[in-house]
Amino acid sequence: MNKTERQLAITLELQRRKVIRAEDLASLFETSVRTIYRDIQALSEAGVPIMGAPGHGYSLMEGYFLPPVSFTAEEAVSLLMGARFIEQRMDRAYGMQAQSAQRKIEAILPESVRKASSRVQETMRMLHPMEPDTTDRVKMYLNDIRNAILKQHKIRFNYLKKIPGADGKRSNQRVVSPYGLAFVRENWVLIARCELRQDIRHFRLSRMTELSVLEEEFLLPPDFDLNRYQPPDDRSEHVLIRAQFEAADKIRETLHFYIDHMEEKSNSVIFGFRVRYPEEILHHLLGLGGEIEVMEPESLRTRIREIATNMLKHY
Repeated sequence: MNKTERQLAITLELQRRKVIRAEDLASLFETSVRTIYRDIQALSEAGVPIMGAPGHGYSLMEGYFLPPVSFTAEEAVSLLMGARFIEQRMDRAYGMQAQSAQRKIEAILPESVRKASSRVQETMRMLHPMEPDTTDRVKMYLNDIRNAILKQHKIRFNYLKKIPGADGKRSNQRVVSPYGLAFVRENWVLIARCELRQDIRHFRLSRMTELSVLEEEFLLPPDFDLNRYQPPDDRSEHVLIRAQFEAADKIRETLHFYIDHMEEKSNSVIFGFRVRYPEEILHHLLGLGGEIEVMEPESLRTRIREIATNMLKHY
């Protein structure tokens, strides 16, 4: 990045944020604080109304707005692909805004950049393998939950768990205080404080039914920051399997989150997984068929043997 590009980027950053320190600008643009001081002075001399002083942070005079800037083909593609992702993954309201943003971006692009960005987009495609029967419902819930988060209202829904609880039921009703939403491995997940568990829990929107926003309000804890939030790693159970080489790549792709260690042998690969409970990866292991052997725990070996025996009864 040359001096002119950096000074333009500094102006855009000042326009985006109320106050920013020279040290933060130096870190952002990977340069020295002294260079930032010189850039700020040059911008001020050029007529950009920057207020502040070294050590206290800089800001733009209220009302100042930098005229629209031009985009490269790569920048335009980044924005258009981002808008397309929002259109596909968010609710209808945001989808319509994403479409509007795409039209505005394309309208201001020079013809040469528009053609170049179109060529790049033709070489890329975003696939979204969400289940067709849940997509509309998930998008509707996404809108309701987003509004509940902004207004700080509790929500209620029925939730379908992976495995039955102590009462033998897979579904139960939850009332939660919604803190935020995250897109995790092709699924929207709600981070919320659950009144049933009296703790923060994660809920996949695709497993929710009968969702309603309540009149009851909640207060977001002052120390909760979604961008810094790290869920506790409660994977305390260990699973050990032996896999044929042909299955190793498939395991790395589909079970990478659970892999704790792996070791290549002369004719196989040993994988160690950490899980919350062995049944959590049972359907993945069954999908690998005879290409793998579960070594530990014995309870999982027994469970797979039972399933295989039941399957043989149908053939």
